[in-house]
Amino acid sequence: QVHLVESGGGSVQAGGSLRLSCVASGDTGSGAYMGWFRQRPGKEREGVAAIWLGIGNTYYADSVKGRFTISQDNAKNTVYLQMDSLKPEDTAMYVCAAAPKSPPMTAIQALRDKVYNYWGQGTQVTVSS
Repeated sequence: QVHLVESGGGSVQAGGSLRLSCVASGDTGSGAYMGWFRQRPGKEREGVAAIWLGIGNTYYADSVKGRFTISQDNAKNTVYLQMDSLKPEDTAMYVCAAAPKSPPMTAIQALRDKVYNYWGQGTQVTVSS
């Protein structure tokens, strides 16, 4: 079992920054994938960024590439999502997910929600214009 807790959401103006954190407890394993997804009102859940723990490969949706950075701190069992140059369209509930013991995935696969087994409760991000 893996338990995920997100934090760091809030309200910011366009152009601002936020850093989300996802603390994992349980056995994610060094070969796990960790992902950040977002749910915007009226839209399907969207994979934003993912990281292959241990290897450190990262994957991003085109909509956030160059603005968001996913990283890990193994000592703290934490994955971060640094969000810069935020736009109003980034407003969403951001949710962390884990796929322990996963075989290697392509970038497209790593951003698909169906490959993830464990999910956090989410943290709200609101960007005003």
